[in-house]
Amino acid sequence: MPKAISTKMILAVSGALLALNTVPASANPMVGGAAMYPTKDIIDNAVNSKDHTTLVAAVKAAGLVETLKGPGPFTVFAPTDAAFKKLPAGTVETLVKPENKTTLTGILTYHVVPGRLTAADIATMAKAHMGKAELTTVQGEKLTASKDAKGKWWLTDAKGGKAMITIADVMQSNGVIHVVDTVLMP
Repeated sequence: MPKAISTKMILAVSGALLALNTVPASANPMVGGAAMYPTKDIIDNAVNSKDHTTLVAAVKAAGLVETLKGPGPFTVFAPTDAAFKKLPAGTVETLVKPENKTTLTGILTYHVVPGRLTAADIATMAKAHMGKAELTTVQGEKLTASKDAKGKWWLTDAKGGKAMITIADVMQSNGVIHVVDTVLMP
């Protein structure tokens, strides 16, 4: 007759199985000196990144916080503070004014694609289309993703501007963030 399974044994096995199904925080890259947690949403992670204070301020000014805290899923190409500093002097200060909310919203939503697209998903799309993945943004216009000869992934905007993906696959509870080094323009 088999031995009875103790409660202690069941708890130990359950705990081990739960640990196997949990993505540890270390599996996600650090962004802006902060751990990014796959159990937190895009906004709750972004506010902790020291490299994304301008983006967070712009998202607040555009009234997009609740949207990006929503269920999504979203793929966000998140420009760093250094990316915003590449813009002409005074651009950010002008965009965050209430009278420019529509323009700011258009720029920010141009950095968001519906769905959860990992780097592998983008690579698969590009492979199927002669090395270029065409992504339709929430704003409505397209971004084109392609890989250069050195293996770096780039996004090309509607005006021909380019942003390099510097950190890919920062998983969120409601999507994924890919950090970019340039603000893209519709």
